[in-house]
Amino acid sequence: MVTLNMCSPQFYSRQKNASDSKNQDSTDTCKFHEFTLSEVDDLRKCLLSWYDSDQRILPWRKVESSDENIKAYSVWVSEVMLQQTQVATVIDYYNKWMKKWPTVQDLASATVEEVNTMWSGLGYYSRGRSLLEGAQKVVKDMGGEMPQTAEDLQRHLPGVGRYTAGAIASIAFGQVTGLVDGNVMRVLSRLRLIGAYITQRNVLDRFWSLANTIVDPKRPGDFNQSIMELGATVCTPKTPACSRCPVNSLCHAYKKMGHENSKIKSTALKSLVKSETKLEIPDIENTIPDCRLCLPADQNWDGSLGVTNLPRKPPKAKAKQEDLYALVIKNRSSKCNKDCEMDQFWMVRRPNKGLLAGLWEFPVRTRSGQDSCKKLDRILVDEFGVNNKQARAVIDCGQITHMFSHIHHNYHVISVDVTDNSIDSIDETGLNPEGRESQWISTDEMKEAAISTGMRKVFKLYQDKISPNQTKSSRKRLREGNSKSEKSKKAQPSISAFFKPSRQ
Repeated sequence: MVTLNMCSPQFYSRQKNASDSKNQDSTDTCKFHEFTLSEVDDLRKCLLSWYDSDQRILPWRKVESSDENIKAYSVWVSEVMLQQTQVATVIDYYNKWMKKWPTVQDLASATVEEVNTMWSGLGYYSRGRSLLEGAQKVVKDMGGEMPQTAEDLQRHLPGVGRYTAGAIASIAFGQVTGLVDGNVMRVLSRLRLIGAYITQRNVLDRFWSLANTIVDPKRPGDFNQSIMELGATVCTPKTPACSRCPVNSLCHAYKKMGHENSKIKSTALKSLVKSETKLEIPDIENTIPDCRLCLPADQNWDGSLGVTNLPRKPPKAKAKQEDLYALVIKNRSSKCNKDCEMDQFWMVRRPNKGLLAGLWEFPVRTRSGQDSCKKLDRILVDEFGVNNKQARAVIDCGQITHMFSHIHHNYHVISVDVTDNSIDSIDETGLNPEGRESQWISTDEMKEAAISTGMRKVFKLYQDKISPNQTKSSRKRLREGNSKSEKSKKAQPSISAFFKPSRQ
């Protein structure tokens, strides 16, 4: 089959994309946004060959079992953890999770509290609860057998969308289906020079169409992993390694970058020799009018950015700022003797739905700008229902910010000591107006409890403010202990010294 040159008039002929007509506007698009049959063949060979030799060694890729359910479960867990989270962070969580719950049946018998605790620090906690709900459904309604097609996975498992379903189906069960995530969109937008916003429905539909076109029918799981791997390690957002990309010969963005560089060199050369000859430089911008996938006419290609001009995303909405009070209430347990000092902290469980659902937190209240001029005792009374008779050692610990993708929580942290080992000594209604589950949690228990990263930041700020000297002394004792240990080691003669001849 003859491959049309990108600079020839025929290459830019109009076409109707009938396969996507239901999902897209019936608008003509430039031919170079599609792959030819020969390009698909080359793409498969190059990517799979590169993947076989250069893939990262990741624990979920090393799962070898004759039971397809084991493989599907491991892919499911890894893909859910990898959503919005870096691979380096996920590896440790994945290993711990699989050690505790190696099969879908093991996970189905877990509790929400256990899952939240295991997920603590990973963020987006609803992902862990969806895994639990899905495992329970597989065991209860499906006899412990995972659905084997992308359609059934998406239909039956809570929290499993089109991408995760495609990953499980292709990697674990060999279904010939493509998949699209952030890495794949970045690779495809550059390979096919798609300059429209990737969040547009017609653009997203085109990505899925392309993914299903190029997936290798013999090795669909490996191919899908290879294109994601390429986006994660080579075709990266800011510093792509185009020179070592295995498919750079098929990349229109890479070619366009070369065209732009050629223009610059040609202009410089023309100026140097003062030639009247017009140099013809191939121009990939020679597109058809009104193509919905091309870079818009009002968006110029920035030569300094190269392929990182793509993909294009619409401007992010400014994150919402939310100002909050966080009250750290400490109580020294009367059950411990002087040699065992155990501080306990009053914590409340968040609602079962919404942001950070089901996690433990210190009492939190929304604060307004007017509160900034209030004294601490008035804040305690007005916001938490705690008065001076019930509290002592009230300290302003300062402020700290925890950022989510869509909202920034600015915490003003206040610490309070209470004398009794019971919440009865203070106004529980004021601290927990919604009547949610609440309890005292010790410092040791807090290390393993299902507490959000934001609350852990609050607690660290509290510790740095309340006991900085204690922290410094602990470090000093550790250094002194290490120093003594080193001196002791140096003082010990080596065994070879016993065999050296002594001097007369």
